[in-house]
Amino acid sequence: MANHIRRGRVSGHGPGRERIGDADRALLAHAAPEFLSSDPWRALRILGEFVDGFDALARVGNAVAVFGSARVGEDDPDYRAAVEVGRLLAGSGRAVITGGGPGIMAAANRGAAEAGGLSIGLNIELPHEQGRNPYANLAIDFRYFFVRKTMFVKYSEAFVVFPGGFGTLDELFEALTLIQTGKVRDFPVVLFGTAFWTGILDWLRDAPLGRGMIEAVDVDRVVVTDDPQVVCRVACAHAG
Repeated sequence: MANHIRRGRVSGHGPGRERIGDADRALLAHAAPEFLSSDPWRALRILGEFVDGFDALARVGNAVAVFGSARVGEDDPDYRAAVEVGRLLAGSGRAVITGGGPGIMAAANRGAAEAGGLSIGLNIELPHEQGRNPYANLAIDFRYFFVRKTMFVKYSEAFVVFPGGFGTLDELFEALTLIQTGKVRDFPVVLFGTAFWTGILDWLRDAPLGRGMIEAVDVDRVVVTDDPQVVCRVACAHAG
């Protein structure tokens, strides 16, 4: 694509910063191999991921994160719904942040990009399945899940969660834990797909809530819907 730039793990479209210079690469190349596999070196690499993420996302404005399965095809109703959610959020002036991969993530990025909005993909390097989708007009690659998850929470003001697997459930319960413990406030969580989510919500009420391990508000704050318009209304009412 025209005007494509890349700096480290960050990619975008339009005017941007220059590439990392040759002097920096030479400096890194002369590091002792033992150091490159050490914990201090990993700490520096982790810090670098935080710096790249903070630098790239600091001025995105109001944003909503959309999560869901990478294994959903374009013919799936959830894919089409996620495209519509991305379009509606962008039309409401929100940036859309996803995990940057295929499936639901690509759908939400696609809807936002086609509506002319800021479409952000926070991609994670995995041995299989994950790869950048072509609809993110700002993309960042991460090695570490915990760095990537920090970016979702820091720069999103609402979570929209479509059906998905372990990764999606991890992101959902991370958000619920942060809300329960007061680490984030006024942070709506919207689940799309009542048929998919009803079972787990019933279990939360019957088991953890039934045994006093959580409170009713911990479950009742979650909004469940099959309507993209409701998703956008709930997310945007709390964001910004």
